[in-house]
Amino acid sequence: MVRAYVLTEMAAGHSRELVNTLKGRDGIRNVDRVTGPYDIIAELEAEDIDALSELVTGEIHTITGVVRTITCVCIG
Repeated sequence: MVRAYVLTEMAAGHSRELVNTLKGRDGIRNVDRVTGPYDIIAELEAEDIDALSELVTGEIHTITGVVRTITCVCIG
């Protein structure tokens, strides 16, 4: 299994929508709104790096209001 944290910058007014959309989806272990340079941090888990990449590009990048993401893959 591969785990990662995805830090997401949102357009103003869209962060609640992203949290509600992602909660409970397969591969999304946790999702929180946060303060600082990013608006959302999501913890993801997938079978391999390809599945993780598909989760980020297919489930997060396609949501309205997502400006940019940083994916931090866990190494230990």
